[in-house]
Amino acid sequence: MAAFTLAHLSDPHIPPLPWPRPGELVGKRVLGYLNWTRNRRKFHRRDVLDALVSDMRAQTPDHIAVTGDLVNLSLEAEFHPARTWLEGVGPSDQVTVIPGNHDAYVRATQHRFAEVFSPYLIGDDAADGAATFPSLRRRGPLALISVSSAVPTPLLKATGWLGRIQLDALDRMLLKLAAEPAFRVLLVHHPLCSDAWDKRLTDSSELLALLRRHGVELVLHGHDHIHSTIWIDGPAGKIPTIGVPSASAIAHGRHPAAAYNVFSITREGDAWRCEQTVRGFSNGSAVQELKRVSLS
Repeated sequence: MAAFTLAHLSDPHIPPLPWPRPGELVGKRVLGYLNWTRNRRKFHRRDVLDALVSDMRAQTPDHIAVTGDLVNLSLEAEFHPARTWLEGVGPSDQVTVIPGNHDAYVRATQHRFAEVFSPYLIGDDAADGAATFPSLRRRGPLALISVSSAVPTPLLKATGWLGRIQLDALDRMLLKLAAEPAFRVLLVHHPLCSDAWDKRLTDSSELLALLRRHGVELVLHGHDHIHSTIWIDGPAGKIPTIGVPSASAIAHGRHPAAAYNVFSITREGDAWRCEQTVRGFSNGSAVQELKRVSLS
């Protein structure tokens, strides 16, 4: 069979940040706004994001996964420009999106992501077009399993949480998928393993237990803004969990410049083959291939 290609980018933090409306800069948003104006706006650039997406589209992937943090402070004025940007990435049947913690930054607008991006979120069997998690989309040989770890958090925290209801539903979904010849890809914003107490997935141990029991072929995440590959235990071997830098960033501190991954997936007999190609900026040059790795 011909290879199916899945592109993955994350954390575009789409710039520029619009002017907040009167009354929007309260609570957590105050510190977030100061952080953006004094720090983050220097590193997240729209020209970088546009160049990266242009290169990704030139690779003509069969499907694209975006693992959250499209917006910054969940201001009302951020959502529709982000939807316009996403439509430029691709149509909803060719792009799957999940929310990140910045997309649910405060309780007042935590519902807006699901409303605005619904066509890009909903599973194939969603009732009444409602966006719920976990969701399942089948594209070629892939079973794309989306979960949401995006919840509003207190000041100075960027943790994520799935919750018992979502984990139980995921347990049932993975049990059914285990009997199918599908390449299962789990999409989650927060990494499954983190040393950062204030940025971790708080119920990662429960998710890791589900994956040890049922397995998937690949886990994709964002949040950390770095290249990351960690192998976790599955029922029949190790599972690669892969993170990617912010799609709009220039290199700064420990954070590399913007990059994305393309996974080429084929079936050979009873075994899956997956090759990862990393494309991104290096030393201020144009987007180029940075690395190619066989994952199986």
